[in-house]
Amino acid sequence: MQQRFKSQVVVVAGGTGGLGKAVSLAFLAEGATVVVTYRSQTEFDALQLAAAESSSRLEGHIVDVLDEAALQTFITDVVARHGQLDAVVNAVGGYAAGSPPWEMPADALDKMLALNLRSGYLLLRNVVPTLLAQRHGAIVNIAAVTAVQHVASAAEYVASKAAAVAMVDSAAANLKGTGVRANSVLPSIINTASNRAAMPDADHAAWPTPEDIARVILFLCSDDARLVNGAAIAV
Repeated sequence: MQQRFKSQVVVVAGGTGGLGKAVSLAFLAEGATVVVTYRSQTEFDALQLAAAESSSRLEGHIVDVLDEAALQTFITDVVARHGQLDAVVNAVGGYAAGSPPWEMPADALDKMLALNLRSGYLLLRNVVPTLLAQRHGAIVNIAAVTAVQHVASAAEYVASKAAAVAMVDSAAANLKGTGVRANSVLPSIINTASNRAAMPDADHAAWPTPEDIARVILFLCSDDARLVNGAAIAV
């Protein structure tokens, strides 16, 4: 096993969910200290168990990443305790779809923009100053392939993910030449238990696994991708 992230500190927002858990475990396997935000204690307990002997390098904090004051306190505390922050992955997100906009609840767009756009925006605001001061660091925001392949009956979700990709691309232009990079990963439907249950008749074998996507995320956070900035990679 490679140790590309030995002695590095990585924050994974939403690091206990279907994708976030795989990302957290992948970083731990490559030597990183991983600090996750989570909302479900049961999910964090499961992550700790899966981390096994690497659990000593795992930290978890209950943080609402949509609360900027709480997020700012969290990031400040991570940097104060560890003295560095090397990579940040935003795996926070949500999905609401199934009907055209005129048949969806009136607040569907607001919910999607909060979970899929505002979460990444607040993370950028609160981690970039530290990364710029270090003159190094990597940010990866999880969007979705539907950000560029617009499907029917998902307008709110598609709009929020497309906006997230545009936001990260613009931020990457600001970061050019600073040693800090920002990229997006665009998964298709991820092969998780919840997605399989929601779509039992689909061809699950064709879906990327969380581990497949985690490998791409780790590449983007590694020195192997030091020249990759402003990319939106479909998986």
